[in-house]
Amino acid sequence: MWIFIIIIAFIILISIKQIDEYERGVKFTTGKFTKMMEPGWRLVIPIFQSFKKVDIRTKAVDVPEQEAITRDNVSVKINAVIYYKVFDASKAILAVENFRYAVSQLAQTTMRNAVGAVSLDELLGEREKISTEICNLIDQATDAWGIKVENVELKDIALPEEMKRVLAKAAEAEREKLAVITKASGEVEASKNLAKAAEIMATTPGALHLRTLSTLNDISSDQSNTIVFAIPLEVLKAFENSDITKVIKK
Repeated sequence: MWIFIIIIAFIILISIKQIDEYERGVKFTTGKFTKMMEPGWRLVIPIFQSFKKVDIRTKAVDVPEQEAITRDNVSVKINAVIYYKVFDASKAILAVENFRYAVSQLAQTTMRNAVGAVSLDELLGEREKISTEICNLIDQATDAWGIKVENVELKDIALPEEMKRVLAKAAEAEREKLAVITKASGEVEASKNLAKAAEIMATTPGALHLRTLSTLNDISSDQSNTIVFAIPLEVLKAFENSDITKVIKK
C-alpha cells in the first residue's frame, strides 16, 4: 500500500512542470496537440504526454552579411538585425520545423531581393524605407508561423573599393561646384554694390573727396607707408566757391 502511494506521489511530482510568465507551453497527448499551457505549474503525465516551451519575448536576431547586386549592377555587402516575437506558440511549433532558423533564412532571402530591386543611390539614401519594406514582406510570410516581425534595421552597407573612390570623387566635385557657385554669387553681389557706390559718389558733390580722405586716413596708420597723393579735380572744384578762394583772390 505504501509503495503504491509513494509511486503515485513520485509520478505526480515529476508530472509538475513550470511555465514562466514570458513562456507558453504547447502540450501533446499521445503525439496529438492538446492545448496551450499558460504560465504557472502544470501537469504533464509522463509517457502519455509531452510539451514544448516557447519564449514569447521579443528577440533580436543578427542577419549574417549578404552579398547582393543592386538594380544598377553594383555589388554590395549588407547585414541587418531583425526584431520579432511569437504571438501564437502553437503555430510556431506546429507550422514550421525550426522557426528561429526559418526566420533567419527568410530574412536573408528577402533582404537580397529587396536590394536587387533598388539602385545604389536609393539603397544609400532611403535606408529606412527599404528596411520598412523588408519588415513588411517578412511579417506577411511569417504570419502563418505565429510570428510577428516588429522591425528590421539595416546595419551596414559595404561597397567595393572602386565604388568608394568613385563616390568620393563625385562628392568632391559636388563640393567644388558649390564653392564656385557661391564665389560667383558673391562676386556678382559685390559688383552690384560697387556700381551702386560709384553711382552715388559720382552724383553727390564732395563724396569722392570724403572717400579719398578716408582712404588716406587708413593708409597713414602705418608709418612705413609712403603716400604719393594726386589731388582729383573734384577736390579742386570743391574749393572754387569756398571762402578761402575768395580771400586769395582779394
